Amino acid sequence: MRLKTCLPAILCTSMTLAVIPAIACAEPFTVMVDDLRDGHFSNEQVYGGFGCHGKNVSPRISWAHVPRGTKSIVVTMFDPDAPTGGLGWTHWEIANIPPSESSLERGVSGNPKLLPAGAVETLTDFGESRYGGPCPPKGESHRYVVTASALDVAQIDVAPAASPAVVAYQMHGKVIAQAEYVGRYHRALTND
Repeated sequence: MRLKTCLPAILCTSMTLAVIPAIACAEPFTVMVDDLRDGHFSNEQVYGGFGCHGKNVSPRISWAHVPRGTKSIVVTMFDPDAPTGGLGWTHWEIANIPPSESSLERGVSGNPKLLPAGAVETLTDFGESRYGGPCPPKGESHRYVVTASALDVAQIDVAPAASPAVVAYQMHGKVIAQAEYVGRYHRALTND
């Protein structure tokens, strides 16, 4: 973990001048979707189905400054704007990522040999245990919240058939910190 040095504090009194040594300040836990253009998904990452004609390639996601005590990481991608009566839509979930990893490479979804050792892709709201890209209704712009969660356990009890609700339940009480990145996608009114 890279630390930045904070400026030393200077304490002045009428009798003494004391300099308190510099202390280390941890950088904030961050997550980034590296393949987006100006924060927007392209056709390469868009879902191939539901009337969308994207290539459905999972983007590269990276994170930095994992908090001390992290034993595993969960990465999720969620659309809070989906027309599901306020329930949103889960596009991707990967649990049990070792804390030594710092990214999911582009196109890793659906290829167990490319996933980090021990990582598990779980069900999305598309009904598949793999990445499902953006595909909002025609004419709509949606947000896609990518969250990296640092957990204090080496793994949660999930299998590829675990639903988003089961993943959230298994994470409950185990999250040390979370980092979020919001990407966007606008689907044109014309054919994709």
